[in-house]
Amino acid sequence: MAEILSLFFLIAGASFTLIAAVGVVRMPDLFIRLHCSTKSATLGVGFIMLGVAIYFGEPAVWAKAMAVVLFLFATAPVAAHIIGRAAYLAGVPLWEHTLGDELKGRYDTETHYLSSTGRDAEANSQPRDRSS
Repeated sequence: MAEILSLFFLIAGASFTLIAAVGVVRMPDLFIRLHCSTKSATLGVGFIMLGVAIYFGEPAVWAKAMAVVLFLFATAPVAAHIIGRAAYLAGVPLWEHTLGDELKGRYDTETHYLSSTGRDAEANSQPRDRSS
């Protein structure tokens, strides 16, 4: 039974990893490629590690597999955010059919300050009274 369950997770992980690889090749710009590779590959590696842990069934293998999964789930979103931000600041062009650029006009490249607009900006710019 453990072998069948392990095989299921290994195939699922390989499928998600394949989807990530196809997405990197097929998507039109860096930001969309980054999104598909981060989400699918992270889930794929998570399933593969789960399949390996189930197959071997030893506590040491479980601990190592879960450490890999936790590390990957903690670092992949942060790395994707940093890469995307660096690409945006470097002027990597968006795909021509991108619906909107929400950072356009809000991000100061010299100070690296991101400003918001509207009612939230006014509320956040006022100092808060912390005495109460």
